[in-house]
Amino acid sequence: MSTPDTTTADPTGLLVIGASQAGVQLAISLRALGFEEPITLLGDEDHRPYQRPALSKEFLQDKVDKENLIFRSNDYWAEHGVALVNGERITAVDKNDDGSGVAHAASGTKFPFRRLALAVGARARRMDIEGGNLAGVVYLRNADDALHLKEIVGPASDVVVVGGGFIGLEAAASLQGMGKNVTVLEYGPRLVGRAVGEETAEFFLDAHRARGLDIHLNARISRMVDGGTGAVSGVELEDGTVLGAQIVLIGIGVIPNTELAEQMGLAVDNGIVVDANALASDGTTVAVGDVANIPNPLPGAPAGERLRLESVNNAIEHAKVAAYSLMGHREDYAGIPWFWSNQADLKLQIAGLSMGFDQTVVRRVEERGKFTVLYYRDGHIIAADCVNAPLDFMAVKNALGKGQNIPSNAAADPAVQLKTLTTDPADATRLEGAS
Repeated sequence: MSTPDTTTADPTGLLVIGASQAGVQLAISLRALGFEEPITLLGDEDHRPYQRPALSKEFLQDKVDKENLIFRSNDYWAEHGVALVNGERITAVDKNDDGSGVAHAASGTKFPFRRLALAVGARARRMDIEGGNLAGVVYLRNADDALHLKEIVGPASDVVVVGGGFIGLEAAASLQGMGKNVTVLEYGPRLVGRAVGEETAEFFLDAHRARGLDIHLNARISRMVDGGTGAVSGVELEDGTVLGAQIVLIGIGVIPNTELAEQMGLAVDNGIVVDANALASDGTTVAVGDVANIPNPLPGAPAGERLRLESVNNAIEHAKVAAYSLMGHREDYAGIPWFWSNQADLKLQIAGLSMGFDQTVVRRVEERGKFTVLYYRDGHIIAADCVNAPLDFMAVKNALGKGQNIPSNAAADPAVQLKTLTTDPADATRLEGAS
């Protein structure tokens, strides 16, 4: 067994492990704040840092090429003193109490640093099932996944998508738009169950079925069928039904990449546990983006409530907070989480977090394809799911950011603009009392 050659990179002021959205934003924010030390942005893929959201949509459909996904040019990184390192996978980190240390790559290269940031993201959750390794059984998490799918999708006529979450539905809608016969298999009783409420889930089920997607809820898969050549030819359900497919795309969620944090002895619980300043349990390492388990950033959130957010907005805003920490300042992460998902002509925007709601209000304009669900707790708005309703989304997002309310009785009329209903906390009962 050969031993990797050992080389040592130049010492860096900050080593960012993970050339993700969060890692890129961290480097950019630090330079904007006046951080003058060298920065190394290190990724394990053989690609320059790129945007992921388009992989399941515009990139898959050839509406944008890979160059359009690149965050910044090589000239930008050179001009801003950021050393970009591709194709290096860090396997271990030796760290001192002052935050400095050395990261060890699988290639044998060592990367000395003064401070460390973990922006290592998450990986696709794999499905342990008979036939799961057949050719044509694919995942869609990174650029290589997307490139492979684009290579094999051309001759395929039938595709089964396992998982009715955002990635599964985005990819299913894209593939259907490319002329494929698409079947979606969702294990749970409704679509996007972790992200939206029952009304929104039902809306998407009806809307996608009306657009021709074959969707099975409470689907139980027994195996992937081998067509006899080592390639998948279908999916067999537990009731014996076989759905023919030349491609099976699995999108059943992600697992945060916490292995390095665990090796370093950092606190881990559904992600790397960090405080409101993005600092890990050692007090010197910062962890940002999808991998970070953070205190709930919503104003007024219950004390001690924690979560892990998978969104571009969170990656950007959390990285900004981490940049302040690395500069020696403390800027608590407190903001309004928001998300989006484009599925064919259905443009979903989510403002806030709906967990703990005790009331919903539905606004719907059938002829314009608009659908909004407002979520309330104790009479105060906490979140909204908005489909093809950007004005509703902005009104709720702004209200949450200002600590305002949108009284539920008046909000039920879709002809009334939500922005005209916002009330300050002291006036929260004004419109309710007028009913």
